[in-house]
Order: sequence, then structure tokens, then C-alpha cells
Amino acid sequence: MTSRRLPDATAAAIRPVKLAHVVLRVANLKRSRDWYLKVLEGRPAFENEMLCFLTYDDEHHRVGLIERPDLSGSGDAHHGLEHVSFTYASLGELLANYRRLAQHDVRPYWTINHGPTISMYYKDPDGNRLELQHDVFEHAEELDAFFDSGAYHENFMGVIFDPEEMIARFEAGEPLAEITARPKLAEGKTPWDMFVP
Repeated sequence: MTSRRLPDATAAAIRPVKLAHVVLRVANLKRSRDWYLKVLEGRPAFENEMLCFLTYDDEHHRVGLIERPDLSGSGDAHHGLEHVSFTYASLGELLANYRRLAQHDVRPYWTINHGPTISMYYKDPDGNRLELQHDVFEHAEELDAFFDSGAYHENFMGVIFDPEEMIARFEAGEPLAEITARPKLAEGKTPWDMFVP
């Protein structure tokens, strides 16, 4: 393996390449799903009894709807904005941005390999959630194959990862496909064990 370096975050700005999606917490998934499909003339990219990812273009999802089991109307578990997501052009840029932010004592509260994305979640000073992500699959067909494999039905949440360990693997030159491959859940764990509110 040939080692590689993260992009130099001090030499040039590392910015997202697009606003990827918005995720909302909803009281009634079916009602919200039907409304957004009608309004956006979209289609579900993935759905189960608790969530629906909708798209209307080549993005894997533009609107995510989650009917969380803990919605109670108080505290953090209420209806409304779950998070806004921004996509970075490469895994190296996402990881370099993580390092840059860490130097300013801005650290993610949750890092997870969702399967389709490598994602780092941050909270702004008011507690609003921001997802910074890298798309694992380059082509829609690859994403469709991932969804069709049943992997998302088995684990719709993903698997938590250590960003420093991922950086070490990246810099050691490990193939990107191996770094970004989503591991299986540990025995006895459920997708909700991977969730960090």
C-alpha cells in the first residue's frame, strides 16, 4: 500500500460541494411521506416503518422523514428539523475538515458509517444538528444495489466509527472501498444502539 496525505486545510478552503438533504422528525410517517411525495413529485429511495428517504433527482435523498419512537413533544424529542446535511467532494476532504475543526475545538458528537455515506454530526451553538458527509457510492446504480441487498433493512442506522482510526487507515493508503465499507453490527446490537441523539 502506498501512503496518502489528507488535503492541506491550511493551504485552501475545504468546502462542501453541495447541500445534500434535510431530515425532519414527523408525527405520522405515512401522512408526511404522502404529502412530500405529492408536493415534490418525488419517489421513495428507501423506506421502512420508521423512516422514508425521498428524492426527486439524482441525489440518494433530498428529504428524510423519521418517525422516532421517542417523540413525546418535549425536550429534544419533538417534531421538526432533525438535521441539515452537506456533502464533501472526497473522503480526504471530509477527514481534513474534521482535523481542521478539531483544531478549533469543534468536534462531532456522532460519527457513523451509514453505508451510503460516511457522516460526522455536529451541533451548532443553539443545538441545531449539522451532518457533514462523504458519498460512498459514485453512481446511483451502486446505491440502488446497496439498498436492494437488504443491508439497509437489516441496519438502517449504520455503524459508529472512530475518525482518528479512519484517518490512520486513509493515510496508510488502505483502499477507499475497504475504509468506507460498512461493517456488520456487533452481535446483540440493534440499529438504535448506534444512534447518538
